[in-house]
Amino acid sequence: MSAGEERDGDVVPVDFWFDPVCPWAWMASRWLLEVEKVRPITPRWHVMSLSVLNEGRDLPDDYRALLDDAWGPVRVAIAAEQRFGSDVLGPLYTALGTRLHNRKEPRSDDTVRAALREAGLPEDLAEAARTDEFDEALRRSHHDGMDRVGYDVGTPVISVEGMSFFGPVVSPAPKGEAAGRLWDGVRLVAGTDGFFELKRSRTREPVFDDEAGRP
Repeated sequence: MSAGEERDGDVVPVDFWFDPVCPWAWMASRWLLEVEKVRPITPRWHVMSLSVLNEGRDLPDDYRALLDDAWGPVRVAIAAEQRFGSDVLGPLYTALGTRLHNRKEPRSDDTVRAALREAGLPEDLAEAARTDEFDEALRRSHHDGMDRVGYDVGTPVISVEGMSFFGPVVSPAPKGEAAGRLWDGVRLVAGTDGFFELKRSRTREPVFDDEAGRP
C-alpha cells in the first residue's frame, strides 16, 4: 500500500526545489511528474540556486564557470514567480529544462526567451538575468528549501508532509508504476527516524528522454 493510498486518496502536496541548470534535479523533476500519474500527489515548484549555495567555496574552475552562468536562468525563474505567482514555475521549468538538458541548447538569452514564450510568459522577464533586483526573493526561496535539509547537499530538495530530503539522484527517470514504487520507498526511508543517508557511486550520466514530461 502506498503512502497516498493510506490517506484514502487525498492529494498530497509535494514541494520541490530546483535550479534550472542542474541535470540531476531535472531528472528528479521528470520522475516526480511520473509519480503524479500513479500516486495522489501534486508537485509545487520552488527555486533554489546552486550559485548561492556555493558562494565562498573553493571550487574547480569548470564548475565555477557553470555557476557563473547559472545566475541567469534562476533569476528569470524567481522574477516570473514574483510577477505572476508560483503556478508559472512548473511550465517555465519544463520549457527551460527541455532546452538546457534534452536539447543541449546554450544557457543564452535566446534560449531563455524561447522558454518564456513557450510558457506563455512575457519575454521581458529575460532581462532579470542581468540584474540582482530579485536576488533577495531568490535567497528567501533558496533558504526555505535548504534550511530543511542542511547545506552539505544540493538540488533537488523535496519536502512532503513534514519530511524533507535531498534527491533522489536517479538516471533514467523511472516511469509508470516503477516511478510510484520509488516514491513509496523514498517516503519510507525519509520517514524513518534517524535515517540520514543511502548512497553509492554514480555509474552513468543523466539519461534524458526525447520528450520531457509536462506538469
